[in-house]
Amino acid sequence: MNTTLVVILIIVAALFVWFVSIYNNLIHMIEAVRNNQKQIDIQLDRRFKVFESLIEVVKKYMDYEQSTLSKVVALRSKAVAASNAGDEKTRIEAENGISKIASGLNIVFEQYPDLKANQNALQLQEEIVNTENKLAFAKQALNDSIERYNATKKSLFESFVVALVPSKLDQNFVYWQLSEQTVADQEKYTVKL
Repeated sequence: MNTTLVVILIIVAALFVWFVSIYNNLIHMIEAVRNNQKQIDIQLDRRFKVFESLIEVVKKYMDYEQSTLSKVVALRSKAVAASNAGDEKTRIEAENGISKIASGLNIVFEQYPDLKANQNALQLQEEIVNTENKLAFAKQALNDSIERYNATKKSLFESFVVALVPSKLDQNFVYWQLSEQTVADQEKYTVKL
């Protein structure tokens, strides 16, 4: 009888260690996704500040900056409100709108030779490009971490643990993706010779 009790205790202890190990791994993955979301927020905030600085530099050169600033501020407000409300889809759409504005700035710079030669403007323009690149990497890292988490939580043994503690482990994260219009525009793009 004593041996049977010891075997049962060993099996229970092994199951407990197995459960805790899977639980901790899934929690670690959830926190990695949340950290990647925060990294995107840092880059988005940085981009907004660079936009503000760039607009201050270019004010004396063009009227375009007023409408650009208004659009950026409106989209940023929309993104922040969506983020606070937990509406990731609206947030992504608003932030992608700001990226579209950023990509159009080079065309504006070409129209103003004095602005194009201004060292501060050039620095800020490069800063926007760098920020957009960092933002793209952060978005990819977020999507990768969501994919790892989703694949792991659906695995055979992990799915049992998720079913036991769904409130903690069964999280649904939104992938950061391009808008349907942007995808359609990219699919229609052709090189003109």
